[in-house]
Amino acid sequence: MRLLKHIPNFLTLLNLVCGFVAIVLAFNINTLNYAPYFIFIAAGFDFADGLAARALSAYSELGKQLDSLSDMVSFGVAPGILAFQLLQLSSVAQLSSQFFVLSVLIAALIPAFSACRLGKFNIDDRQTSTFYGLPTPASAVFISSLVLVIFYYPSSDISTGILNFYILSALIILDAVMMVVDMPMFSFKIKKLNIADNAVQLFFLVTSVLLLILFNFKALPFLVPMYILISFVLFVREKVQASR
Repeated sequence: MRLLKHIPNFLTLLNLVCGFVAIVLAFNINTLNYAPYFIFIAAGFDFADGLAARALSAYSELGKQLDSLSDMVSFGVAPGILAFQLLQLSSVAQLSSQFFVLSVLIAALIPAFSACRLGKFNIDDRQTSTFYGLPTPASAVFISSLVLVIFYYPSSDISTGILNFYILSALIILDAVMMVVDMPMFSFKIKKLNIADNAVQLFFLVTSVLLLILFNFKALPFLVPMYILISFVLFVREKVQASR
């Protein structure tokens, strides 16, 4: 039984390993398109470690710290490097070396704001069933999705927009800022196995699957904005109901 208590920490470390692999792949432009997959797998392990911890009642201070440190690597540093590589691939950056420093500064917002988001999560008692600010895995998935789109659909209008330095910079900055915005966002922590209590999560998952079936990887960049939009609608609805 004592060994079972370490399963969540083992899954957390697998998250970290995937993040490290993503970083290694992201440094080389020839393997850049493989890095997002390891970030996605890391997100899967991040979800699984929480699930395992709840199922086994294996909460510990060590697990909490390992989780934050692993998330910082997989969903802070790794997507930050992806963001930098994207900025370097953009049309304007390729024309002028002056954009190198600017690319570094903009991309650095991802790990910087991820650190703030994770630090806030660790001391915020409100974030047990609801998140406040965009979760770092969602932020990382968004950046990763941009990489996949430009590699698999290089001639599409979406790729053209992504590779516009100014549009891309705005997307990265917005992604970073959303992590520290004090707005409630629904989580996927399932406490009761019934449709009524998980209606929002099911709606998001079903809609996401349908979009991916219809549009493949082209749909990926729109999933996180959809998550933010649904969370915002729920937030406004609660505010309106509370004011009555």
